Amino acid sequence: MIARLSGTLVESTADALVIDVAGVGYLAQASTRTLSTIGPIGGTVILLTEMQVREDAVTLFAFGSAGERDWFRLLTGVQGVGGRVALAILSVLTPEELIRAISSGDKAMISRAQGVGPKLAQRIAMELRDKTGGIALGPAGTAPAPKGG
Repeated sequence: MIARLSGTLVESTADALVIDVAGVGYLAQASTRTLSTIGPIGGTVILLTEMQVREDAVTLFAFGSAGERDWFRLLTGVQGVGGRVALAILSVLTPEELIRAISSGDKAMISRAQGVGPKLAQRIAMELRDKTGGIALGPAGTAPAPKGG
């Protein structure tokens, strides 16, 4: 399992990046939130990763924070939510907005993400309510990483 990459950012697109680590280029999918904060091409980056192995593909996902990676893991634990959908959700909702949407069952807010319809949004809210119900917003309105998975 690849848990972290540290190297030079050599390419960045709307939904992915390539990091050169000792001469090997790693392609990783990432949220727009992560992509907007990693810095310029040619810069040094350190990103946390999650690798998904399926029958037809091995995909690496990159995250700028442990909290974003933890939310990704929680979201992909919901039936019907794959890596790309989880990244879409993390691209449009902050952790604080996700907590509010899940705790209030606001499927309209969750379905703002590309690829998330009303039924999937409802499933996400229902399945994650118990896992995020105990998460309180911190003093500055920041949300800690979710517990469990």
